[in-house]
Amino acid sequence: MPDSPATWALLLGAAFVAGMVNAIAGGGTLLTFPSLLTVLSPVAANATSTVALLPGSLAAAWGYRTELERCREHLVRLWPPSLLGGIVGSLLLTRLPERVFASAVPWLLAGASVMLLVQKPLARWLGTRPHEKPSSRILAAIVFFQFLVGVYGGYFGAGIGILMLSSLAFVGISDIHEMNAVKSVLAATMNGVTVLILGAAGVIVWKYALAMAVTGVLGGYMGARAARATKPEYVRALVVAIGFAVAAYSWLSK
Repeated sequence: MPDSPATWALLLGAAFVAGMVNAIAGGGTLLTFPSLLTVLSPVAANATSTVALLPGSLAAAWGYRTELERCREHLVRLWPPSLLGGIVGSLLLTRLPERVFASAVPWLLAGASVMLLVQKPLARWLGTRPHEKPSSRILAAIVFFQFLVGVYGGYFGAGIGILMLSSLAFVGISDIHEMNAVKSVLAATMNGVTVLILGAAGVIVWKYALAMAVTGVLGGYMGARAARATKPEYVRALVVAIGFAVAAYSWLSK
């Protein structure tokens, strides 16, 4: 498809909506990636999509800046595995076929959505309460899971927000907005290191990435503001719905 006005409208519109979706839950990659496939190869589309969505994650984090002040401990704990996982995943992208991880996308998303859906009763069963420090066993599992999310995020990244929300629920954060705040920073960490590595590999198409980044920022900031003005239980329900919808899309698009 040539660089027609319709093409640019598709790419910029997808980036805007993806920024909003990522600010609320995650799954924006499954909007930008398919739209970029109309003009780019799969690897180039994946890399360009990552660049396009990075500023949106930063904008969402700024939109949640009040909540971030209350979550510094969780950021300090989960930032290193996010960074390391992002490095590993982006390096794997240059060495493994994309279908290896892409085939696991629907299962990961469906499982994460189920985890978020049953988080409250499961947390009570495990003995984890809101604002209470989790046990060392649960904490170690969360840190390891975050590393795996980082690897996946660096490799492909569709739905990393939903995956992170499902695990952040078990670190003692009860407020969905605080979970979204932490998720936005960690997603920006993964995407940021991925951009550096893929940029050095020369697979990013910058004319699309930079233009889409602008509308992605607007979407990310507006999504964060909209989510903060909504009751937490409604946002949680929307997150679960998005998770199952993205998983269904992944299955049907195979």
